[in-house]
Amino acid sequence: MAAVGAYRCIECSREAAELYRDYQRGVLRISICKSCQKPVDKYIEYDAVIVLINAILCKAQAYRHILFNTKINIHGKLCVFCLLCEAYLRWLQLQDSSQSTDPDDLIRYAKEWDFYRMFGIASLEQTSFLVGIFITLWWMRPEMLKTKSDFFLLLKALLLSSYGKLLLIPAVIWEHDYTPLCLAFIKVFVLISNSQAIRVTLNLNRMLPWLAIFFGLVFENGVVYLFQKTGWDV
Repeated sequence: MAAVGAYRCIECSREAAELYRDYQRGVLRISICKSCQKPVDKYIEYDAVIVLINAILCKAQAYRHILFNTKINIHGKLCVFCLLCEAYLRWLQLQDSSQSTDPDDLIRYAKEWDFYRMFGIASLEQTSFLVGIFITLWWMRPEMLKTKSDFFLLLKALLLSSYGKLLLIPAVIWEHDYTPLCLAFIKVFVLISNSQAIRVTLNLNRMLPWLAIFFGLVFENGVVYLFQKTGWDV
């Protein structure tokens, strides 16, 4: 049995001591939340595909299940892979817009450097976006981010909720007339997921997460503009 506060009720976000009780012989009974009198986490009986579908639908219950009641630690790898996807998209767009008559070895070197540069730009934008969110939340609600564990939990939630960027690759591979529209929808979906992750992690209303997202975007664009003014090709 886990310690008190180790889990969260997916309905009301109150702390719970356990998700279920094992009566042996394969008999499990889901624990009932003492606050809302609902099952603490109904998703422990669901298939992973169902949980994923509910997460795609941005249901708060699915987000709480993933963030508080599972031991998913792929946020670092997922972040790197999403940045690679974004860098690949930018790199393809750059290659389409440039024509070169240089020798093959120089072309190969230039293309490789361009990809690394696009990865650096994507990393800079992602970092600036996250810093803007944390500054806004710390300024508006400093009590929400008092400890390192609060900080890392929110960072993990934001990185995991950016999984929508993985859709960039199929959107580019299956290129068609509506690709720019698809890319715009992917961007909006990622922002909605980020907002829901903030709301669930810090147990906030809908307004403050969107305000943090807005200032994150402002900070991101401000940093990019600053680099452009200093001569960097961002």
